Amino acid sequence: MGLVGESGTARDRLAAIVGSLYVADAPPALAIDGVPPRFVVRPADAEQVSGLLALARDEGWAVIPRGSGTALGLGNPPARADLLIDLTRLHRVVEYEPADVTVSVEAGISLEELDRGLGKHAQFLPLDPPGWRARTIGGVLSANASGPLRTRYGTARDMLLGVRFVQADGTVTWGGARVVKSVTGYDVPKLMVGALGTLGIIVEATLRLHPQPEAEGSWLSWFDSVEAAQGFLLAVQASTIQPACVEILDAGALAVLDEAPAPCAVAVSIASVPAAVRAQGELLDRLAARENGVTTRAREGFWDAYDASTAGALAAGMVVRTECLPTSIASTLRALESIARAASLRSRVSGCGPSGSLRAFLEGDCPADSWRDRVVHALREQLAPQGGSAIVERCSPALKATLDVWGAADPESFALMRRIKQEFDPSGVLNPGRFVGRL
Repeated sequence: MGLVGESGTARDRLAAIVGSLYVADAPPALAIDGVPPRFVVRPADAEQVSGLLALARDEGWAVIPRGSGTALGLGNPPARADLLIDLTRLHRVVEYEPADVTVSVEAGISLEELDRGLGKHAQFLPLDPPGWRARTIGGVLSANASGPLRTRYGTARDMLLGVRFVQADGTVTWGGARVVKSVTGYDVPKLMVGALGTLGIIVEATLRLHPQPEAEGSWLSWFDSVEAAQGFLLAVQASTIQPACVEILDAGALAVLDEAPAPCAVAVSIASVPAAVRAQGELLDRLAARENGVTTRAREGFWDAYDASTAGALAAGMVVRTECLPTSIASTLRALESIARAASLRSRVSGCGPSGSLRAFLEGDCPADSWRDRVVHALREQLAPQGGSAIVERCSPALKATLDVWGAADPESFALMRRIKQEFDPSGVLNPGRFVGRL
């Protein structure tokens, strides 16, 4: 039984679970790539999420989980959407003992709210994806979103110790630390990270924390070419410097930040004790000079400005995330520049140098088939020989209808993904069609 033509009955059944105040018609703004859900519901706890999913399974409804909504543009368009479950009422700190350097929180808590609480004990969770303050733990984990701090601390997958989630049939399940019930044979926390909510809805997470550093310093090094910037990146990696962040920025990214013009620059943050910050900053200067780079202290508020510029751009134009080896960063930047120029597009690129994860923001007037063929396909063809890849993080629904935003998956890996999806969500209740291969 679908939602269409049954709105009164459906609303009553949803209200019986979460209360009538927390059931509403989904406004047009909540459409996912042009696919509008019928209702938006706001459960208060895991038990209510369980009831909603059990009802959705019984009725054959498609469910879209949502945190802050930042990553709703990620993935393919949903094959269908009936019920959007907003998890922002699940925002409690469940358990926090600073001496254990771990915290258990509900999925709807924002990173900013969590950061305020942890800061009172000189601890923090080093997750800083674009627009990190407003983003929720569940959303960040589901999207495997990360930011500059991944250089030192890794990604969400490295910080997640345990997860409580609701399976597509409404079963509440634990995996990892604080296990009550686990799914045999799988590393459940790692499966949940980056799965985009297609295997289950995360309702609680246990996370590893880190102590706040005593001191921090940030520098910008400008270079005359992307090749020189790459040489500097590799030298930093081979040195004794232990940076917290190492971000490479092309000319377009520097312009948006109102920094001095240059073909390329590298922003580095070092966090440690004061003496180590000073010594490593001096070494940074020397390494940049070897590549004819010029290094200055970054202005106060640089990282906040960088975050704001990246988060704002996620809502406009096309956003492509490329992955490459650190030794291929220069060629990847050249490829992005060439493709943008050939298609008469405005572009800027920045990202994590040591991981080779770059994000390109592209804007301009271009028909969907040109975006697909002259930009996305051309970029994937150039990156493939060196083991690189390109994921379209945001684009128009018209373009999404013509391509798989994730790109081609290795057949063996995709077969495993499909088998896991079938095991966790055999009825296709959760985010149907949005993941790799339209799973």
